[in-house]
Amino acid sequence: MKRALISVYQKNDQLFDFVNFLYKNGYEIISTSGTLQFLIKNGLSNVIDITDITSFPEILDGRLKTFHPNIYGGILANRSIEKHIKSIHSHNIHFIDIVLINFYPFLEKKNEKSINSLIEFIDIGGPSMLRAAAKNFLYVTAIVDKNDYKSVQDEITQYGSTSLKLRRKLAGKVFNFTSSYDSAISQILSENEFPYYLHSSFEKKMNLRYGENPHQKAAYYINTLYKGSMSNFTHLHGKDLSFNNLRDMDIAWKIVSQFTDPACCTVKHSSPCGVALGKNIIEAFKKTYYADTISSFGGIMAVNVPVEKELAKKINHIFLEVILSPSFSEEALNILKIKKNIRIISINQAISDKFEYVQIDGGILVQEIDNCNEKDDNNYRIVTKKKFSNEELKSLLFAQKVVKYVKSNAIVVAKKMQTLGISGGQTNRIWAASQAINRAIDKSKEGLVLVSDAFFPFRDVVDEAIRSGGIRAILQPGGSIRDKESIKACDDYGIAMAFTGKRHFKH
Repeated sequence: MKRALISVYQKNDQLFDFVNFLYKNGYEIISTSGTLQFLIKNGLSNVIDITDITSFPEILDGRLKTFHPNIYGGILANRSIEKHIKSIHSHNIHFIDIVLINFYPFLEKKNEKSINSLIEFIDIGGPSMLRAAAKNFLYVTAIVDKNDYKSVQDEITQYGSTSLKLRRKLAGKVFNFTSSYDSAISQILSENEFPYYLHSSFEKKMNLRYGENPHQKAAYYINTLYKGSMSNFTHLHGKDLSFNNLRDMDIAWKIVSQFTDPACCTVKHSSPCGVALGKNIIEAFKKTYYADTISSFGGIMAVNVPVEKELAKKINHIFLEVILSPSFSEEALNILKIKKNIRIISINQAISDKFEYVQIDGGILVQEIDNCNEKDDNNYRIVTKKKFSNEELKSLLFAQKVVKYVKSNAIVVAKKMQTLGISGGQTNRIWAASQAINRAIDKSKEGLVLVSDAFFPFRDVVDEAIRSGGIRAILQPGGSIRDKESIKACDDYGIAMAFTGKRHFKH
């Protein structure tokens, strides 16, 4: 007689239908107290109580109910080894052919304030039985995912039992799940920001059409512990999201989320190409688009306020891949949906990242995120004779929040809460400065400010700013052995400059 052990936290009609199918196909059903009562209540009376197998009652409020040789012997026995078979028979142990478990919902309860309450949702018996079944996949079918019920049913219907190929696949799924489950528990209980072993717990949200390029396969996973903004958005309209869309969406939303005033940002190839604040979102949009009309073509746009009818009309005059906003009015949606392919994303979640990860061949780099806060706005030291005007200071602090999202070497030139020149990813700072300044000068000849992500190794950046004639104030970390040369150049030409002591490299 074949046997299936069923012990689950989540009990529903889908589970009952599957267990009933097993029963009708000749499986004896063994179950623990809660699941047993559920099955009996729904009409499956011939269920074996696990205590009848172990000859021992459930104790410790259910903490101990499955750890017994009569259970683990039936799961773990290698049926190709005669010694195992004899041992099982001599102890009157029966084989268990299917083990179906789902765990206590630790992830759903991770925000419990009481640690005593939280630890009660750490499942011990469930993972142990599943791991035992998965280890013995040559003979035992281990099920942890309700989405696999159908595959098991189909094979039992067709062949009378599951295939080795399916059992191996399900075993891999079990170890994948239990490792993620343990990782989540480890991260919640650990107080070490950089633990000795680095684990992750991510759940696949979707397969992507492809990666950065069509020949690369890709998928999108979300963190099971921390519900960041990119794990909790709503795709309202348009084509499926791509690998590149998601990366650019992340940056665009992070940039506009830094501001309380209406903000707009366009991103292309993981770099901001235009960012602006305005008295209202229409002004912010116009300033952002004007900042770089060429690069914004086919880009990602994010705004930090709701999209209404007037803005939707203006957006429809340009080509964008994605538009992100906290919400869209019905009129705005109707206008935007005229374009079949534009992806419309509603997103409300605050930024929650604390660390970022960069994979290298054979390893992974982990660091805290480069976070700017209100305290950083006051952390600067004027080093020139000339001081900042209030307007220049506001523009500099605005540009500093943008520069940290630009690839190093990074220069942002701005005016009145609007980027006019952004350049990054250059192998030397003077090239980045020259490009950013030239782009800005094409739009405005005066009142410009410049922010650099790192110090000036030479005075050449200041000289370039002087040649342009439009740069009136500079903010940079300082710390170069030639800082005095840059300061003297600023003093000679009446430019104000301050050091922050904090660089913002983005490799």
